[in-house]
Amino acid sequence: MMKQKHTVSRRRTAVLAAGLAMALGLGGGALSVQAQEFQSTQRQALDRIVAVVNQGAIMHSELEERLAQARSQLTAQQIDLPPERMLREQLLEQMILEEIQLQMAREAGLSIDDTELNRQLRAIAENNGMTLEQFADALEADGLALATVREEIRRELVIRELQQRRVGSRVNLSEREVERVMEQEGVGRQQAQQALFQRRANEELDVWLQEIRSQAFVDNRLDDR
Repeated sequence: MMKQKHTVSRRRTAVLAAGLAMALGLGGGALSVQAQEFQSTQRQALDRIVAVVNQGAIMHSELEERLAQARSQLTAQQIDLPPERMLREQLLEQMILEEIQLQMAREAGLSIDDTELNRQLRAIAENNGMTLEQFADALEADGLALATVREEIRRELVIRELQQRRVGSRVNLSEREVERVMEQEGVGRQQAQQALFQRRANEELDVWLQEIRSQAFVDNRLDDR
């Protein structure tokens, strides 16, 4: 339950589907990762704050990286790009939700140790028919260091853990509901429980994300120049 899959194709690295919902199989913003690297001098010249989120901030350069990721992934999937402004606003809102959750995770003392992180990396590589070394080579061919991907995955795993704690506990299933799914979908009890749990978890995640978003201090400066 609450699982996500990482895949790599055509030298692109897609990490987690969340979103998050960064989602945990939960809905709300599952995240894909493909890095675009900027020179430090470019960052310094172009960077500005595009959103203040509680005690944190999201930078223009970070939003531009996410925008480049989205363009590349949509193009690779042969999906028409939405209007630039709409895409930028949607991505910033996703990043705001991520920042809120990461702050909550830090306050709760949640972290992912290197052992678990390495296990996840090996699983991603194996799911794509690669060794970890081959996976690292594929990332390098895409202009991305393994260390960068490690930290992206670490953040997503932290958010997954937070969501499981905050959202999973809000899901309650009755026997009658499980039996109804078994009858309607012709599946066994365990499969029905998993399907129903995932459905409810997605619904609860959407509600929870709206709650934490409304409670956070957010100063969106996207249109500021």
